[in-house]
Amino acid sequence: MQKHVLGFPRIGAHRELKKALEAFWKGEQSLSQLDECAKSIRLNNWKTQKDAGLSFVATGDFSYYDHVLDTCVMLDAIPGRFRHLPQNTVETYFMMARGDQETGIHAMEMTKWFNTNYHYIVPEISEDFQPKFVGRKIINETHEAIEAGFNPKPVLVGPITFLALAKGKNGFDCWEKIDAVTKVYAEVLQEFSGICEWIQLDEPILSSDLAPGGRAAFANVYQQLNAAAGSAKLLLATYFDALDDNLDIALASGCAGLHIDLVRGGANLDEILAKFPENMILSAGMVEGRNIWKNDFAKSLTVLRKIQAKLGERMMIGSSCSLLHSPVDLTNEIKLDSTIKNWMAFAVQKCVEVGMLGNIASGIAYDAELEANRKAIQSRHTDPRLHCHAIASRVQAITDDMYQRKSPYKLRKQAQAWLALPLFPTTTIGSFPQTAEIRRARRDFKRGTLSNTDYQAFLRREIADVIKKQEALGLDVLVHGEPERNDMVEYFGQQLNGFCFTENGWVQSYGSRCVKPPVIYGDVSRPAPMTVEWIKYAQSLTKKPMKGMLTGPVTILCWSFVRDDMPRSQVCKQIAMAIRDEVDDLEQAGIKIIQIDEAAFSEGMPIKERERDEYFNWAVASFRLATSSVKDSTQIHTHMCYSEFNKIIRAIADMDADVISIESSRSKMEILEAFRDFEYPTEIGLGVYDIHSPRIPSQNEMVSLLEKACAFIPKERFWVNPDCGLKTRDWAEVMPSLTNLVAVAHELRKKYR
Repeated sequence: MQKHVLGFPRIGAHRELKKALEAFWKGEQSLSQLDECAKSIRLNNWKTQKDAGLSFVATGDFSYYDHVLDTCVMLDAIPGRFRHLPQNTVETYFMMARGDQETGIHAMEMTKWFNTNYHYIVPEISEDFQPKFVGRKIINETHEAIEAGFNPKPVLVGPITFLALAKGKNGFDCWEKIDAVTKVYAEVLQEFSGICEWIQLDEPILSSDLAPGGRAAFANVYQQLNAAAGSAKLLLATYFDALDDNLDIALASGCAGLHIDLVRGGANLDEILAKFPENMILSAGMVEGRNIWKNDFAKSLTVLRKIQAKLGERMMIGSSCSLLHSPVDLTNEIKLDSTIKNWMAFAVQKCVEVGMLGNIASGIAYDAELEANRKAIQSRHTDPRLHCHAIASRVQAITDDMYQRKSPYKLRKQAQAWLALPLFPTTTIGSFPQTAEIRRARRDFKRGTLSNTDYQAFLRREIADVIKKQEALGLDVLVHGEPERNDMVEYFGQQLNGFCFTENGWVQSYGSRCVKPPVIYGDVSRPAPMTVEWIKYAQSLTKKPMKGMLTGPVTILCWSFVRDDMPRSQVCKQIAMAIRDEVDDLEQAGIKIIQIDEAAFSEGMPIKERERDEYFNWAVASFRLATSSVKDSTQIHTHMCYSEFNKIIRAIADMDADVISIESSRSKMEILEAFRDFEYPTEIGLGVYDIHSPRIPSQNEMVSLLEKACAFIPKERFWVNPDCGLKTRDWAEVMPSLTNLVAVAHELRKKYR
């Protein structure tokens, strides 16, 4: 039985790619050194897959920044503002992803890859786009794998998904380019004919909401692609949800194989088996690609034997989706509790699981391994650390009034008049640059070479410095800068019961940005205040209002690896109660502006629109549970970034925050379309500084964005802020950018007073 994974993490087991990229961007490393690092990671990834007994290794899944951006380059889908630059160079590639300060070119838009925390670069399709086969990266890497002795399975973003995720410029219909795009894909596939047995075309959009244009084009597109592939077989890969609405076109695609996600989308397996064509192979995605729990072999084998009974040998075994969303290697975790570690599997171990499941399903005996797996699964379900009666009782005692603020927004607005804020008040999202000095002090403290007393004193100096900088800039509502926090979720998870942490469980978020998600393995509660002393200290240094900074329950849930033995909604409710306790303590300590970030609100929702209401109900309820205990005079903020806000604006309004700040600069205020038909009821800050780019936005650029917004948002309810936190930026970029931001706010006050 053939075995494979849909893709493998590209950052390296110790984030080698992150370090090489950032050194290259700073001019500390040459392109040849960056290429050498990349090749080493690819070879190691392929060796891992081969050593696990997989039938193929994935090629084309490696990327310097993003696989959708790679597809743009392959198709010559280069926005016009980059056309004057040298084409098909790594420098131009990075400018497309990050923008460029010297030339003033802004980056391409970025948003979440379906309902994951991975960010992709959004293709820009204009009427004058003429697709051409330009970028040969996937061809070169496939030949590299062959020359190194591996059996490659190239992986491409499918043409239907590519155009479904693209944005047409000036109202252009992207589907008008489907024929031309298909011809380029056909050229690519022709180059694989004769050298590859399988070619994987990722079409996750089939498990989501496919636009009529894509559905109408699908059959013709895949007829051409199957013809172009020649002797190679096409594997149509779907994942992240059930293949139901578009099952008919997938089964009629003519592809030799169809991959389905049986972890998140196995509900209609019986229907799929009943309709499955006799000339098609089913790739069963049995090993979870988006969580870290060990596969339950007994359950998986039950499903696999059911498929075998219907399809016989017409079956492959794979991961549910790409392992891009998993940490790399569990063997690098030497401090994890041994029992909890035995419940886990990272990407390397998931490859082994796929290989082993395939072999067992083929009749090879693994009695000892099956027994060890059974014991690990049993241990995880029976461990006394998973459940706490007091937490369960507290959640059961939640009443309806705990989800409601004491008064509606209009009355709260009057009670918050003590703030005496000007029109267009300015603030930042929370974090300030995590400098080399901060990272070094944190590292020395963890190693024991810096005492707790000295570390605390260092952090207080950092906070004092950040407050002085903000006062000098003239910001209206200040933050303490978060120097004590390594990550906006991990910091809180480390202080909550029910969490554990890895040392090297890094996952790529975008580009060189990696996150290390906490692991929620048991019931969640807050044993002690988490932020109060730091925020109290910061407030004591200034007369301006200081925001308390918390991460919201939905974001903590979405940015963690979550237990799967209870509904996510119930886990979220436990987290909400813990955050509620912290909100109460901050208010009692005299902090009257509290921001509870829900950056991950949109990525938690199902990828099918018809299934989202249930999610919105419990996600909004969790936020309100965390925030509704405060007095009317306390102002509640929240923040969201890089989401398709137009689709969720009503749910955001239901959260009933006094102020929301959201990303809007990189998307050029596209969110304003949402306000044409919907009057947002409370205050809003539209980001005018894209912090994911090294560019320093000019005052004219910010004014242009804000002038657009003033036509939709009443001036009395309009805040001015960056898109997101500033921890990843340098002070040399932050200070002039915020100087411009404050100057623009003052200009608007003069105009609209």
